[in-house]
Amino acid sequence: MTTMFTPDHEWINIEDHEAAVVGITLHAQDALGDVVFVDLPPVGKSFKKGEVAGVVESVKAAADIFMPVSGEVVEVNEALRADPSLANSDPMGNGWFFKVHVTDMAEFDQLMDPPGYDALLKTL
Repeated sequence: MTTMFTPDHEWINIEDHEAAVVGITLHAQDALGDVVFVDLPPVGKSFKKGEVAGVVESVKAAADIFMPVSGEVVEVNEALRADPSLANSDPMGNGWFFKVHVTDMAEFDQLMDPPGYDALLKTL
């Protein structure tokens, strides 16, 4: 499993060639505070890299969730919809947002690896 990151603080795991899992990073959930609502994309909808695929709302702010790579949403986390606090308690695990079938693997290679993302966080 390979985890990559966006400058907008989304993470994406490529688990197999069928789907990649997308969520928000620890930094994003910490900046947002207590998450109270998530708007997840519809299954079957395709997005281009960088398009808004959802929204996460907290007691402090609302933030767009950007598609890290181009692809089609194949599953959403209904447990997160029912209990948005999962985005705070386990953002890199059970608090995932959606799964996407990646249509251009070259875009995955343009994302930041963990050391690159750590370097970005040090500049914030």
